[in-house]
Amino acid sequence: MDSDDENLEEVVEGPLDEDDQPHGFCTVTYSSSDRFEGHFSHGEKNGKGKFFFFDGSTMEGFYVDDALQGQGVYKYEEGGVLHGTYVDGELNGPAQEFNGEGRLVFKGQYKENIRCGDCQVYYPDGGCVSGEVNNDGELTGDSIAYIYPDGLTALHGSFVDGELIEARCATLISNQSGRPRFEITSNSPVYSYDKSTSTCIATHTLLPDPYESKMVFVADSLIKGAGQGLFAKTDAETDTVMAFYNGVRITHSEVDSRDWAMNGNTISLDEDTVIDVPRPFDLIERYCASLGHKGNHSFTPNCKYEPFLHPRFGIIKCIRTLRAVQKDEELYVAYGYDHEATGKNGPEAPDWYKLELKDFLQRQEAPGGQ
Repeated sequence: MDSDDENLEEVVEGPLDEDDQPHGFCTVTYSSSDRFEGHFSHGEKNGKGKFFFFDGSTMEGFYVDDALQGQGVYKYEEGGVLHGTYVDGELNGPAQEFNGEGRLVFKGQYKENIRCGDCQVYYPDGGCVSGEVNNDGELTGDSIAYIYPDGLTALHGSFVDGELIEARCATLISNQSGRPRFEITSNSPVYSYDKSTSTCIATHTLLPDPYESKMVFVADSLIKGAGQGLFAKTDAETDTVMAFYNGVRITHSEVDSRDWAMNGNTISLDEDTVIDVPRPFDLIERYCASLGHKGNHSFTPNCKYEPFLHPRFGIIKCIRTLRAVQKDEELYVAYGYDHEATGKNGPEAPDWYKLELKDFLQRQEAPGGQ
């Protein structure tokens, strides 16, 4: 994260000493197209300065005898920022890294440009992997933990490069000293990485998620004829993850080619993949490893779907609150079917959705509609 500018041709703009070396505030452009703006003393960088690298990234800090010392700020081309401690131009000491949206993605220590000691890697969805990294700077070992978005519930055990191998339920009980401590739940079941395939929804279909079990429960929906619904087990603030939507992974073409009656529990994951909870796994007696598929539709939802990197299921969707919800309140999401008419039958959506959409639009158009 520094520039190797030795033996490179350079163009200097600014004052020179008697040996034609930069001396004072100068701009130096190297043949690599890297550029440095800052203070020089007889050809060496001394004082505040900033590198502008050819790829669009930058490095700013204080230089002593041509090497970055103390606090430095490296900004990636895509907008992420690393705040680190430098000794002789190398990362040595505490560091924090933020993504382009200003979210914390890493907190920990570096030694000679490699992560060391206790480190935390944060995901955009609010999850975190924490523990002591190995000699390669990876979160690998038998005492690593994934911490759920509540900052308390955890899976503690064996991980390889941040990926769950085998872990048990735990609670984060102390983080004040900078080194998290966990209390393992007695008689906890063992959790392992269990990403679904096109034919297998999960290896342990009746093993509930420990975080989700604290947040939601399934009961008869308040919507007439809707069957079961998803309810809040506790009060929750806006932007709280409530449930997870795991399922088999199938293609969009497979979904589009079959009857709507088979698509009652499908949700698009990305351009290539749809998550589906097929029969008989729509029954909680057959599958309760995740419960997000139990959330019912509303045109005025209190929750939304978002991507989530789950330690057990991999990249799936979660249900996150749009507003504060109260204990025992039913959770609703907007299913997001296309409202544009594709023919004489109207939008590409199941019949119940078309009827609800028609009723919703009529109420919106009525005087004082809501």
